[in-house]
Amino acid sequence: MRHNRIRNIFCMSIILGATAVSVAPALAESTYDGLWNVTIVTKTGSCEPTARYPLTVSDGKVTAPGADVSGKVGREGAVRVSIGAAYANGQLSGNSGSGKWSGASGGVPCSGRWEASRQ
Repeated sequence: MRHNRIRNIFCMSIILGATAVSVAPALAESTYDGLWNVTIVTKTGSCEPTARYPLTVSDGKVTAPGADVSGKVGREGAVRVSIGAAYANGQLSGNSGSGKWSGASGGVPCSGRWEASRQ
């Protein structure tokens, strides 16, 4: 189930990206550091309809164990994340955030929304 793996990795990247802050000094805690729960909802395409993932942000960097994830959250909370051919963007504010994502499952485009909340 390649599309499920892509979806899972993408979801983790969104959560991580949703909580990372760009240009954070080394060893300095960022505004969005911590554990975040992200819910992904597919609006178009054949990807899973809904998925939930916990992600951690540390020093404003977006990472996911075992996943090729890159992304960040700007000082004002703007989220930009990529994983493989999937991309997400959105906005964090305080302990929550939301945005849009797009990718593909089996070559068929998928897209939708994501929501994040800090634990």
